[in-house]
Amino acid sequence: MSAERRLTELGIVLPKPPNPLANYVPWRIGGGLLFLSGVGPRREDGTAITGVLGDGLGVPEGYAAARLCGLNLLANMRGALGSLDRVDTILKVLGMVRAAPGFGEHPEVIDGCTDLLVEVFGDAGRPARSAVGMGSLPRGIAVEVEAVVSLRD
Repeated sequence: MSAERRLTELGIVLPKPPNPLANYVPWRIGGGLLFLSGVGPRREDGTAITGVLGDGLGVPEGYAAARLCGLNLLANMRGALGSLDRVDTILKVLGMVRAAPGFGEHPEVIDGCTDLLVEVFGDAGRPARSAVGMGSLPRGIAVEVEAVVSLRD
């Protein structure tokens, strides 16, 4: 099934691709791959989910933040490719969680993004993945996620 059709079936409306907040581009294509810059859990109104997992934010809030990152990644994929149907496989995801010392549920948080990718792309959306903790992230965001995607010919 087409990824675009799957979005419609799931009732998912992608946000407008977020504008970069610094001197970088949201994506680059090379060698049949789409490299997506890290995105945060930024809403269309410009606000973001901020805070520290394990110190004010729990796994459910982190999961929601990671899902929002996933929506922003999908928006950037569509912006780069014109259609999500050009995606062959989500190869790699790096999820960064702003976490308090001792917090260890990084994988459960980043599942918010990868669960979304699997919903949209099926098994082709199940990436190799890293989920790591950070002492800080830009502008206090709770989660940041980047990805590498292989493209259909």
